[in-house]
Amino acid sequence: MEKKNSKAKRRAVDARQNVPDDSPNTRGLVGTCPDMCPAKERSQRERLRDLSVFERVDGDPSRTSPSLAVKKFCRTISTGHAQMADIRPLAVLRKTLDHLLNILDSSEYPFELVHDFVFDRTRSIRQDLGMQDIVNDQAIHMYEKMVKFHIMSHKKLASCSHKPDISSLCHLNLEQLMKCLLTLFELYSINQKSVKKNEAEFYSFYVLLHLGCKIPKMGDSLSLWYRHLDPSLLRSGEMRFARSLLRYSQLGNYKRFFSMMAAEATHLQLSLIEPFLNEVRAQAVLCINYGGYKLHPYPLTHLSKILMVKESDLESLCIECGLEISMDEAGSKFLPAKQQGFSLPKSGFRTQSSFATQN
Repeated sequence: MEKKNSKAKRRAVDARQNVPDDSPNTRGLVGTCPDMCPAKERSQRERLRDLSVFERVDGDPSRTSPSLAVKKFCRTISTGHAQMADIRPLAVLRKTLDHLLNILDSSEYPFELVHDFVFDRTRSIRQDLGMQDIVNDQAIHMYEKMVKFHIMSHKKLASCSHKPDISSLCHLNLEQLMKCLLTLFELYSINQKSVKKNEAEFYSFYVLLHLGCKIPKMGDSLSLWYRHLDPSLLRSGEMRFARSLLRYSQLGNYKRFFSMMAAEATHLQLSLIEPFLNEVRAQAVLCINYGGYKLHPYPLTHLSKILMVKESDLESLCIECGLEISMDEAGSKFLPAKQQGFSLPKSGFRTQSSFATQN
């Protein structure tokens, strides 16, 4: 057991650092930087006017302060030459994370600008945690907070999908969400003597991410991944929900999918699922189009209730998929079956992937 935990610990450190296995001096390093950003970096970035709007004193791009500047992520950092004065200890990292998460409440700037800043600076936090080999319960709580940040960003960025360059931000955010989750699971394994309060829900997030058709592929297939999980986790309500929802999606049981989601999803689970809903709805529309009767078009009002979406949004989704909508003399709209032009939009859906409960 001790050998297994040692290997898990090493994998967790490497995942957080994004450095090669043979990098030197990754043991025994304890940071001494008292501020959110080392003084050396802070001074250099002032000279270069390399300050985010969230780090500037009175909006001046060449002035910052220890209470505003946050250490940037550096992809090329060398652990062999790292200076303790440039690395933040755990207490400072916790303070920094709380500072960053408070910025998320800012309504002064577009969310994608806020996200870009917090996205980069949380990667730097993960880097400092990894370089110091911090794998305790406090690291777990920090990783859980960072996973929540990426989940909420996933939902908010999806709502900005009409803006240019948002798709690349969505992909990068999902990629880091997946990496955060995998490292968090390693931390759970290292600290397995005590069951964590939210552990089952965080494992369910990994399953629910597979509802998306364009998610970054990480690690083993789900079937192999399940085999490594503790049976108590697989029996948890959160994991049973996630696995059932994924299975209903794969089997095409869309009525059960949406009714179960509405009844059982937690707030974070729903936030993670919601941006994928139009992909699920499109598959439902595809099944109805190819499996329905040509002489019996499907009422759009009834279908919108099953798929829990506004009728106008469902109509837009059908049109985006290359399908035509018909209307009878009373003004009711229908989806005719056996249409030949169905295709998923290559650049993603423009229709909002909202979730509308039915009265």
